[in-house]
Amino acid sequence: AETLQIVVSSSPVPSHANDKESYLWRSHTGGFGTTLESRGSCKRNQGIENQKKSERKVSSAVSNMSRRYDSRTTIFSPEGRLYQVEYAMEAIGNAGSAIGILAKDGVVLIGEKKVTSKLLQTSTSAEKMYKIDDHVACAVAGIMSDANILINTARVQAQRYTFMYQEPMPVEQLVQSLCDTKQGYTQFGGLRPFGVSFLFAGWDKNHGFQLYMSDPSGNYGGWKAAAVGANNQAAQSILKQDYKDDASREEVVELALKVLSKTMDSTSLTSEKLELAEVFLTPSGSVQYHVHSPESLTKLLVKHGVTQPAAETS
Repeated sequence: AETLQIVVSSSPVPSHANDKESYLWRSHTGGFGTTLESRGSCKRNQGIENQKKSERKVSSAVSNMSRRYDSRTTIFSPEGRLYQVEYAMEAIGNAGSAIGILAKDGVVLIGEKKVTSKLLQTSTSAEKMYKIDDHVACAVAGIMSDANILINTARVQAQRYTFMYQEPMPVEQLVQSLCDTKQGYTQFGGLRPFGVSFLFAGWDKNHGFQLYMSDPSGNYGGWKAAAVGANNQAAQSILKQDYKDDASREEVVELALKVLSKTMDSTSLTSEKLELAEVFLTPSGSVQYHVHSPESLTKLLVKHGVTQPAAETS
């Protein structure tokens, strides 16, 4: 009987090899190896597909879970979140930004007015700045109809305190009282959170000049510099780098204009697109709230190099 010798080699099959030898050669070399490789590739592809399917299932489960818990403000999700409150904060992120900065001799508030249409008649009254009492003012970011309700509530509370005790209401006590109202709208059924954030600026005999920020959840805190509304994260990062504790009111105004010009969506900063207000003490010792006019804003923008002066027409 003839002995068949099989040579395992990566070189091509000799042309004189017969069919039987050629078949055995393919089965022991390239053909067999290719089969194993294709089987391994199929298994890897199947594993990737299974992983993608499991990821889609997890994502779908998380989405379904959020849908189950975001229809009520009074229900916590398993992760301990109140989705309706978070959605209210997202609504504020789409509004015009507002920035508050504390100085050694006052507090500065600045806000961006978003012009939605050229056909809209501009209001002569302030849209972002509101006076609550002689010693307290606020800047608003969010839904203005919600803000009007809360501002009127704060004004009534301040006047009730003054009527009862014959002295101005402490700033933090006023802020806390308003935040208690906001918190109630996150705890009782049939209500929705207020879609607005405030920056409160004021002065009292107990703590001097103060700046507070509050959000739809009812939380509030004292800040040296804070930003709410659109691009607030970018504004906060600039404030962290450039804020100084011993800055004067004039230096703080320059910083506020710089931050707003770098973070607002508009390409150019003009007096029609912003509002600027200050809370400070007069030489006689009384608290004064001052809102800058458009002419004053234009001069400030040119002075600090934020915008170019208008060309004179001949």
